[in-house]
Amino acid sequence: MANVLDIKRRIRSVINTRQITKAMKMVSAAKLRRAQDRALAARPYAQMLTNVLKSLVSRAEIYNPETGEPRHPLLAQRPEQNVLLIVVTGDKGLAGAFNTNILKSAMQFIGEKSGENIEIETIGRKGRDFLRRRFVTAEPRTADSNEAARTIIIGERVGVFNKIDHALATEIAKRVIERYANEQIDAVYLIYNEFKSVIQQRLVVERVLPIVEIGKTQQQVARELTQKEKEEAQKAAISAGVGMRSSERSEIDAVAAKFATAPVDYIYEQSPKELFNDLLPRYVAIQIFHALLESVAAEHAARMTAMESATNNATDMIDSLTLAMNRARQAKITKEIIEIVSGAAAQ
Repeated sequence: MANVLDIKRRIRSVINTRQITKAMKMVSAAKLRRAQDRALAARPYAQMLTNVLKSLVSRAEIYNPETGEPRHPLLAQRPEQNVLLIVVTGDKGLAGAFNTNILKSAMQFIGEKSGENIEIETIGRKGRDFLRRRFVTAEPRTADSNEAARTIIIGERVGVFNKIDHALATEIAKRVIERYANEQIDAVYLIYNEFKSVIQQRLVVERVLPIVEIGKTQQQVARELTQKEKEEAQKAAISAGVGMRSSERSEIDAVAAKFATAPVDYIYEQSPKELFNDLLPRYVAIQIFHALLESVAAEHAARMTAMESATNNATDMIDSLTLAMNRARQAKITKEIIEIVSGAAAQ
C-alpha cells in the first residue's frame, strides 16, 4: 500500500486536473452559445437564397428542351471517376470521439470508393495529421490526366475555426466549382458533424456536387448519438447552463418556403436565367459555410460533454484516493500503537 505522502501528492495532482477540466468545460459552453447564435443567424440568408432559386427554377429554362441536358455545369451528372472529399475535423483534441468518428467515416468512405480517384482536402489540424500519415500530398489532377486510381491529399486548412467567415466558404466553393465545371472532378462530398442541439447531433456524409434538387441535401447518416451519449450531453448542458433548444425552425422555414411556390409572377431586375446562373454558386458556398458553422458548434458541444465526464471522474478518483489515504493513515496509527503496546508489555 502506498504511503500517506504519495497519496496526498496524487490527490493534489487530480484536484489540479479537475480544475483544468472544469474550466475547459465552461469555456466550451460559452463558445457553444456563440456558435449556436452564429448558426441560427446564418439560416435566414440560406433559406431565402434557396427559396429564390426554387422560384427561378420554374421561370428559367435550366434544361435544354431538345436534349434534356442541364444548361448549368453544376447540374450536370457524370459517372464518378474523380471524387473530391472535404473532411471537416477540429484543430484540438479533448473532445471525446468527435474527431475519431469523423476520421473513421472518412476512411470507410475511401474504402468504399477504392476503384476511384479520390482527392482529399482537410479542414482542421486533427484530420490533416491523421490523413497525412496515410496518404501522400500531391497536386490536383487535371482533366486529361491518365494516372492510375489512387488517393491523394491536395489541400489543408488549419486554424480557421477561431473565426469562421463566409469568405472562407466562398473561396473553397469557388475553387471546387471551377474544377467541377472543367470536369476535373465528378463529385464533391463533405464529411462533418451536423449540429441541431446539444443532445441532437449526427455525423453525415453529404454530396455537395452535382446539385440534383435545390433545397434538398443529399446526406447519408453515418452515425448518431447513442442514448447514453445524449444523457451525458444533457447533464453537461444543465450543469453549464447551456440551452438545449434545437436549431430547427420548421414553422418559420415552412412560411418562408411559400415564396418559392406562391402562384404569382415576380419581376426580376435581370432575367431569371442570369440570376439563376449567378446564385447557384452562392448556393454551394452557403452549404459549405453551413457545414463549417455546424461543425464548430458540434465540436464545442462534444468538448463540453467530455470535460464534464472528466471532471466527474476526477471527483470520483479524489474520493477513492481520500478513502485510501485515510485507510493508510489509520493503518499507520494502528501499527504505531501496537508497537508501543508491545514494547510496554515486553518490559
